[in-house]
Amino acid sequence: MSATCPDCVAIAGDSPASATPSDTHWPAIGALGLGVFGLVTAEFLPASLLTAMAADLQVSDGAAGQAVTATALVGAVAAPSIPLLTRRFDRKHVMLALTVLLVLSNLIAATASSLATLLVARVMLGVALGGFWSMAAALAMRLVPEPLFARAMSVILTGVSVATVCAAPIGAWMGDLWGWRSAFVAAGAVSVITLLAQFFTMPALPPRDNPSLRVLGELLTRPSVRVALLAVVLVISGHFAGFTYIRPLMEQVTHLPVSAITAILLGYGVGGFFGNFAGGYLAGRSERHAIVAGGALIVVLAASLLIAGHSATVTAIAVALWGFAFGAFPVGFQTWIVRAAPDQAEGAGGLLVAAFQIAIASGAIGGGLLVDHVGALGAPGFAVAAITLGTLLTLRHGPRRVRI
Repeated sequence: MSATCPDCVAIAGDSPASATPSDTHWPAIGALGLGVFGLVTAEFLPASLLTAMAADLQVSDGAAGQAVTATALVGAVAAPSIPLLTRRFDRKHVMLALTVLLVLSNLIAATASSLATLLVARVMLGVALGGFWSMAAALAMRLVPEPLFARAMSVILTGVSVATVCAAPIGAWMGDLWGWRSAFVAAGAVSVITLLAQFFTMPALPPRDNPSLRVLGELLTRPSVRVALLAVVLVISGHFAGFTYIRPLMEQVTHLPVSAITAILLGYGVGGFFGNFAGGYLAGRSERHAIVAGGALIVVLAASLLIAGHSATVTAIAVALWGFAFGAFPVGFQTWIVRAAPDQAEGAGGLLVAAFQIAIASGAIGGGLLVDHVGALGAPGFAVAAITLGTLLTLRHGPRRVRI
């Protein structure tokens, strides 16, 4: 499918490999959405359990934060690699294998007695995460006919919205009642349910695509793709530096009890839930404006934490609005990268996932170093610097609609 203007977007479902009207598998789409929920929940649990994990494993908050780094780094490699390494296997079997890794990751995390063991669990999660996200859209286009593709993707991505609302506050609440390991036990139970749902609902999906390193290399030669990926690294690394270490800030600077932290994290999740819809609305009109608006708001919010983070009111409002602002990024960057490479949307999507994971790792590492050496306010400081650069880059070089 060719595009005649920057506004023309190649939709994966336009491929000849799309499902026919008689091949509609909504239960399988629901199982993929459940998988997204389990993966995102497991990925972000450390943010709400960081200080408890660090104390139990007898490491610093910054060291414990590398549980996020390990997942992100491995996910960055797995996203473009899994489709290549598994190109001869039935995609149903590949998805089941990735979900088994998710189950094992939660089990090992729940029983980890050292940081090294926890990192092993998070590495396994990174493989599952990167592999799943790199193939989710391609699977959706084979499970429903083309006119239903967008609806199917919205169902799958609902898992992100629900996890955004639930993971952090429920993780903090369970950690306070029964210890941080209980949250990973619960996440493990969800992943087992996901495995069963995928096994019984997904049809056989023999491999059809033939991804290659040549395609990925060619995409990286395109200036528009490189600018988009650089903007992702800057903006998302800043966001995750602030988000990963938000609990230490609320404990050490704002001096909040666990009950208040749980409530504020719930506010973050609710803000993120509505931010996903608002971000989609803005990105449908201009992905450049959506990213710039979200980035500018987070810079203001992070700066407010630097200036008045001791205030419970300021912190609560800033964290909730931060979740709302983040909603502009996933759909904004996804739309940007597809428009930058409409002829190779799947390969570009894999690079986008890799860039997201590199950004998450960069934020966790940079934020962790600042938290350990400067204090809890180091993380929002990192966020201000990185997101400002990424927002200015997007404002200057982001995609612009061409009126014809």
